[in-house]
Amino acid sequence: MEAQLNYFNYFTEIEETFIRRRAKNLFLSPLDWALMETWQEGGIPLHLVIRAIEQVFDNFDRNPGPRSIKGLVFCREEVEAQYEEWLKAQAGKPSETLTSSTPFTVGEISEHLQGLAVSLRLNSAFELAEDIDRACVRLVEIADNINDNLEQVDLSLKDVESLLDEALLSKSDRGRFAILKKETDKELRPYKPKMPPEAYKSTHRLMLLKRLREQENIPRLSLFYL
Repeated sequence: MEAQLNYFNYFTEIEETFIRRRAKNLFLSPLDWALMETWQEGGIPLHLVIRAIEQVFDNFDRNPGPRSIKGLVFCREEVEAQYEEWLKAQAGKPSETLTSSTPFTVGEISEHLQGLAVSLRLNSAFELAEDIDRACVRLVEIADNINDNLEQVDLSLKDVESLLDEALLSKSDRGRFAILKKETDKELRPYKPKMPPEAYKSTHRLMLLKRLREQENIPRLSLFYL
């Protein structure tokens, strides 16, 4: 539960901070959520993201520009700059092992993974059949050999998820893929000139994969989603 809570706190804390400073009722865009996922997966600590957002708004309040801060993309450079400074400050310090506790037993986690395999086998997309079968076999292996080293379990699940991600990107029905890619291109078009190529590529991939998973009903596998 703590791992799950920490995961969702990462997103909700950022969302609440941005909306509070924006001082307007609004929903974050898919691009905003993709950026948050990029930061979370990249290991950027929550407190750095919060501090960067506060700094961006503080700077804007002192020197308002012609355009308002409409999305998290306006905070991206400050988040990445503060993370870079933080990494430099961490150099030479002993590394810390991240641990998490969970109220779920090994048996319950094993049962959850078996259930994911059953769910995946319901997918009827023939172009994904081989990769889904490989993923299911691996999920059952992980479930049958699970232990209390949840970090290692989650790393194994991420490997399986990467297999499915690559299959979604390369083997999904090309007609549906083209439509979803076009939708993603359109949504990101206003931001593309302002983003470094690598950041744009990463964000585009995350947003496209999110749409593909929803289209093909492919669940996320990380224990964070347990």
